[in-house]
Amino acid sequence: MSQTMKLLRIYTSESAYFGDSKVFAVIATRARDAKMSGATVLQALVGFGKSAHLRTRHVLEDDQALVIEIVDEEDRLRAFVASISDVTGIGLITMEAVEVLVFGGGK
Repeated sequence: MSQTMKLLRIYTSESAYFGDSKVFAVIATRARDAKMSGATVLQALVGFGKSAHLRTRHVLEDDQALVIEIVDEEDRLRAFVASISDVTGIGLITMEAVEVLVFGGGK
């Protein structure tokens, strides 16, 4: 059984802070508190955004590009985006349709 849902992607960097906490941790915590279906933080090997600053993986640096992915219903995702509007350090937020083939229960 498949279901059409939405995929939210939030782009940031490992070095981005919101107050005393890293942006990715703040977003993941807020997603959990909002009871989103789940959130995954992915590290990019290389990335750049509007500033064209190249973020690469280095042993001694923590400036790696990150993508946070959340799959849920569109209205819940839009409400979540509104709830994180105060968080600075977010580069880009996108949403697209995805087809969920399996949800939970898989081992």
